Amino acid sequence: MNNQPEAKSADNNCSVSEQTIKQSAAESQSPAVIDTDLRYADRPANGFFSKSERIAYLKRHGSHVLSFCSMQPDMRYFDMPGIGYISYMRNFNGRPFTLGDPVCSPEHMPLIINKFLEQHSSAVFCQVSKPVMQHLHNEHKYYGTQMGSQSTIDLENWNLKGKKKQVIRTAVNQAKKAGVEVHESRCEDHTREISEKWLKTRKIKGQEIRFLIRPMNMTYTEGVRYFYAYVDGNPVGFVFFDPIYENNEVISYVPNISRSNVEFNQGLFYTIMSHAMEIFQAEGIKQLDLGFIPASMAKDDEPQESWLIKKALRLCYEHGGFIYSFKGIEFTKSRFRGRVDRTYICHKRAAPLFDFVGMFNILNVF
Repeated sequence: MNNQPEAKSADNNCSVSEQTIKQSAAESQSPAVIDTDLRYADRPANGFFSKSERIAYLKRHGSHVLSFCSMQPDMRYFDMPGIGYISYMRNFNGRPFTLGDPVCSPEHMPLIINKFLEQHSSAVFCQVSKPVMQHLHNEHKYYGTQMGSQSTIDLENWNLKGKKKQVIRTAVNQAKKAGVEVHESRCEDHTREISEKWLKTRKIKGQEIRFLIRPMNMTYTEGVRYFYAYVDGNPVGFVFFDPIYENNEVISYVPNISRSNVEFNQGLFYTIMSHAMEIFQAEGIKQLDLGFIPASMAKDDEPQESWLIKKALRLCYEHGGFIYSFKGIEFTKSRFRGRVDRTYICHKRAAPLFDFVGMFNILNVF
């Protein structure tokens, strides 16, 4: 994916000719019906694609950790028939914030981004991969600043051995002694009650973060796996795993929703995760994505980064624990010893203060 072909017009301004779009759409293996007029839409809610068409693109090209989150309520879509779609939300002043990588094949990534930017030249791209960041920086002069990390576990070689995993082993053993049992089910009893109590313990009390984390209740839940922890037959915690797709097959899962009973503190996340990972291993799933680790960044700086934003994010990590448990999230996910990759936010200005305020607004932080 690092050597993607780039579609350029003759005047070298990164726009793409209609003939190029038509050829790309005709050659695409995407499952949606190709529109011969090559219309691409920028509309709220339902966008141009039907729900079934969007799901078809998701299952074929939804390999980014946030692809499933693109199905959450209130999303807007930029759709290109035969290519794929970009999902985004607008902040309070109308600026678009895209969600993860485009849902399309890697070779069509430059094409759909170029066309999207013809209509949204000031868009901010959130939690994108390095290839997307490099295209935006090289072709559109974007800053690409690391906003955190993502961790991926190699399930084929996963086990609980090793000093770094002692925390997980201890949690699992303590849970067993306390009579905790984990089962996969779609238990509805007490789910809302557990969630509401859990939200009251968060730094941002009573509010559910959205966008980068999809809401617990969604109308589209196909492929989601539900694992519950029980004590004496009563649910005390749960983790919901969203599917990650490639070529119409599930290649991974990501634990997007995790809640536990506030009166029961026995390392339930580690216990449920360990059980689910054994199930996924037995099914032949080769990896598990742990998702976003906000403000967890490499020590080195990259030339395309904004040093102001990087410094601000590092300050958030060190001193912003009263807002969000940055260090706690990193510690918890680091115990699984997964492969860590950088993830980026791409922005046009070196000091996009209002962009970040707008992102916090979209995240439902305030």
